[in-house]
Amino acid sequence: MKRRMICLLLAACMLVTAGCGKKKEEPVKEPEVEVKEEPEVKEPVKKEEPKEKEPEDNHEGMAKSYLTGEWIDEELAKKRPLAVMIGNTSDALPQYGISSADVIYEVPVEGSYTRLMAIFQDYSGLEKIGSVRSCRHYFIYFAREFDALYTHYGQAVYAEPVLAREDVHNLSGMDSTLESIMFYRDTNRKAPHNAFISEEGIKAGIEQKGYRTELSDSYSGHYQFAEDDAQVQLTGEEALVVSPGYFVNKPWFVYDASDGLYYRYEFRDKHIDGANEKQLAVKNILVQYCDWSYMDENGYMDINTTSGGDGYYITNGKIENVTWTKANEDSPARYFDESGNEITINQGKTWVCVVRNKYKDRFGIYKTEEELSAARATEE
Repeated sequence: MKRRMICLLLAACMLVTAGCGKKKEEPVKEPEVEVKEEPEVKEPVKKEEPKEKEPEDNHEGMAKSYLTGEWIDEELAKKRPLAVMIGNTSDALPQYGISSADVIYEVPVEGSYTRLMAIFQDYSGLEKIGSVRSCRHYFIYFAREFDALYTHYGQAVYAEPVLAREDVHNLSGMDSTLESIMFYRDTNRKAPHNAFISEEGIKAGIEQKGYRTELSDSYSGHYQFAEDDAQVQLTGEEALVVSPGYFVNKPWFVYDASDGLYYRYEFRDKHIDGANEKQLAVKNILVQYCDWSYMDENGYMDINTTSGGDGYYITNGKIENVTWTKANEDSPARYFDESGNEITINQGKTWVCVVRNKYKDRFGIYKTEEELSAARATEE
């Protein structure tokens, strides 16, 4: 019995052991490791370089002048310029309105005097221009180089056939209708130095004649101008004082480096505009030597405007040799450097000295006015 009880107990223990022996194993948990995330490294923000501003086109509503190469109102740039004959004897001084001209031609007439032709793009506001003098035929051809309306008071007989051409648009004080609406006399002056014109009279004269007021569609300009802020700097000799060599008025120009202009003198004094007391000054001087001949015993000359020849271009205190050509009487003269390239001139006003080629040796450039005076003293 005792033995049986022990066996039963042993069997029960085995059963219990068998039921407990295969417990489900708990999954072993990995120890949690704290992972520290590296801080996000931000790329440094690149500052954008300020973009260079493209130059603003501040020329809206403007165009470059055919006379000076400068920006002017586009409507004004389309207008035909006005060429005016102006007396240049001592009795005709002071002249009026001339400082407003953009291009001035100085050309010999009989008696070794010179006469001026002032070319205006803008004559608005001018109440007195002149004194207006008579025409010589070669001046008409110079005016036509700019498609300009040509204004004069009287003419030499040799000019009459040219003035009679339908395509020569001239405003003459000898036209009785124009004289009354366009010209007036200054009672403080003696004839023939007392005829003047004004903006109002010019407009009335153009309207009376019915001339076109805008440049021809075929007109493409006269000079080749430097670009903005790109001045022409010549490499020739210094030309600080310039004497063209005319006989009677003996003019000269003096360069002022502070503003880059040549200031004009004649008849031993400053050349002044009586309207504003300003001394005449220009950026460019062109000297143009022409063939010529006498036409009669009275000394009337033919200046050959198509002969071509030598000359000079003077600007910014320097000078260079040029040659010039002209295709026909109505086309612009063109100027070329010693390499045969058409020259570029600086923006601004231009004085053209037309000189008879016989008198090239009278031209001179000097460093000072004292040098010029000394040179003239030896001539006299």
